[in-house]
Amino acid sequence: MIFADRMDAACKLVDALAAYRGKNPLILAIPRGAVPMAKVIAEQLHGEMDVVLVRKLRAPDNPEFAIGSVDESGWVYLTEYAGRSGADDAYLEHEKNKQLDTIRRRRAQYTPAHPPVDPAGRIVIVIDDGLATGSTMIAALHALRNRKPAELICAVPVAPPETLVKLHGKADRIFCLSSPEDFYAVGQFYRDFPQIDDEEVIACLVGAKLPSAH
Repeated sequence: MIFADRMDAACKLVDALAAYRGKNPLILAIPRGAVPMAKVIAEQLHGEMDVVLVRKLRAPDNPEFAIGSVDESGWVYLTEYAGRSGADDAYLEHEKNKQLDTIRRRRAQYTPAHPPVDPAGRIVIVIDDGLATGSTMIAALHALRNRKPAELICAVPVAPPETLVKLHGKADRIFCLSSPEDFYAVGQFYRDFPQIDDEEVIACLVGAKLPSAH
């Protein structure tokens, strides 16, 4: 399955998630690429949107390769191959703190535009524009599970089969529209896959349905 762009993927996810329409789901995007998607999905399902802030931990000398992730609380998920990447304890501590700095900076940027929404007792649907290793999604689901949602759902357009196996048990339900064996990068499944900047994220949050609107 090839998606025209993120909006095409979002509309297809809306169809898959139709059972949640009208149940005031909380749609949480992993910034930055998933944020415009979450806005569309929240509008179509008559819910709210927000962001969940997690960052991947990068391998030494290979910033595109994820060896784990960290959530806003500082909880770290490490892949089984993290040690083989050359990441020792000192490197991991430095990388964790670097990514936490980015999370704090983003929270400071995003929060003034849109107060964080409490997921407790809510149907929570976590959105990303695709998964590769799944590290950031695992961190996001872990962070949210600790905040006691009524139901925790992962919804993505595309992910490789082995990543879906790693997600088993991390969410109550997983929606994945396509799970190809020949997976190299998320971008290969989109005809148009531009970078999303912080200004677009903030604009989406400003325009989102706020809790006070109920």
